[in-house]
Amino acid sequence: MPASSVSRRQFLGAALATGLGSAATGKLAAGQKPAVNDPRATDGDQRFEPNWDERLSISVGTDKGDIVGSSDKALQAAIDYIAGKGGGTVQILPGTFTLRNALHLPSHIRLLGSGPETIITKGPSETVAISEDSDWYDQEITLEKSAGFQVGDGVVLVTKNPSTGGQDVIKRTLVARSGNRFKLNDGLRKNVWLSGKPTVASLFPLLASEYTRDVVIENLTLDGNRKNNTNLNGNYGGCIFLQDCNRYSIRNVTARNYNGDGISFQICHDVKVENCHSHDHEGLGVHPGSGSQRPLIQNNRFENNHIGLFWCWGVKYGLAEKNQLTGNDIGISIGHNDTDNVMRENIVADSKQVGILFRNDARGKNFWANRNTVVKNQILNSGAANGVAIDITGRTSDLVIKENLISEQRQPMQRTGIRIGPEAGKIELADNKIEGFMKSIDDQRQAT
Repeated sequence: MPASSVSRRQFLGAALATGLGSAATGKLAAGQKPAVNDPRATDGDQRFEPNWDERLSISVGTDKGDIVGSSDKALQAAIDYIAGKGGGTVQILPGTFTLRNALHLPSHIRLLGSGPETIITKGPSETVAISEDSDWYDQEITLEKSAGFQVGDGVVLVTKNPSTGGQDVIKRTLVARSGNRFKLNDGLRKNVWLSGKPTVASLFPLLASEYTRDVVIENLTLDGNRKNNTNLNGNYGGCIFLQDCNRYSIRNVTARNYNGDGISFQICHDVKVENCHSHDHEGLGVHPGSGSQRPLIQNNRFENNHIGLFWCWGVKYGLAEKNQLTGNDIGISIGHNDTDNVMRENIVADSKQVGILFRNDARGKNFWANRNTVVKNQILNSGAANGVAIDITGRTSDLVIKENLISEQRQPMQRTGIRIGPEAGKIELADNKIEGFMKSIDDQRQAT
């Protein structure tokens, strides 16, 4: 049909079929793009793709599967295979997998366990002194004794910085050896001098990733073997440790017994932690780390940790909803520039020190946890004889605390429901039920 003979009706019909009809009929707002209703796999387009019925998958098991083995090498081989094909699922069959190095996750991968029967753990850690100086440009270290260290091991080097006096922490993999000399997978970029009393330890996260996106971790158990491992700070490790990542979903995961944090993510955006059980860690149950935007923490259990939920520095626009935080030293801690977050319908029970702590992070002009909302939570039995359910310290301001049940079911003793420090700003308290305390609300602003 000649172009000149195409009717207006035919044009509009074709436009609607291609998703442009709403624009042609004026239903899109100015600058609004048409919706993608029928996506196709287009080379280089990482935003839209069809919902395929089947994707590439590979299985790993201790005695059967596409890859058979119980070490990090078997699991990492499967992960790298899937990554090399552009993404897909690594199915981990039931069994116990003991790692000597972290599993490093690439983008566009789904790590899928087989339920509680899939256990990923690590052996005991060992710490050895470094016996020779290494400069910042070197890619090797010499150990006082090689002991149990092997090529392929994940390690952490700790040394005193010769310029600042602070501590430097360097995570590397041993990739070659000659006696007690080991080559590292990357240069040191820090001076590891004997004057700083440097050590190397066989420590690592169980699952780790940096600068990746669109990953799912689900349906497995991560056990950090806490009693046989020295501490690794949650800024460097955990059962799961992510750095500079986007759009991770962590679902139906048990993270337990790490001498450090359970789930930690630093400068990571749109991370979802759902239906997980993170418990018995030396550090934090879940650690939305510095600068992380829009975390969703929902329907989890955080039990018997130092802190159940720790909002780190500059975590914003997050939602923590319908979680159970039980038996932690501090149930929830929020502070340094953590703003515009919502904590809703959580149960915070049997905290040994404080139920919810608004930290006094007085490091700058306005670094407090402002503009946060605490609504419809249950905060039960917080602290010792002088415990506090909600403790608002520093110049924290613009909080909304409403419709919460704040209850002390033991003796009142010297316990307080809500304590507001003398420097705090605007705090809205509305429709909270506070019961069983010696003092329901201790507003110290009124005394200044």
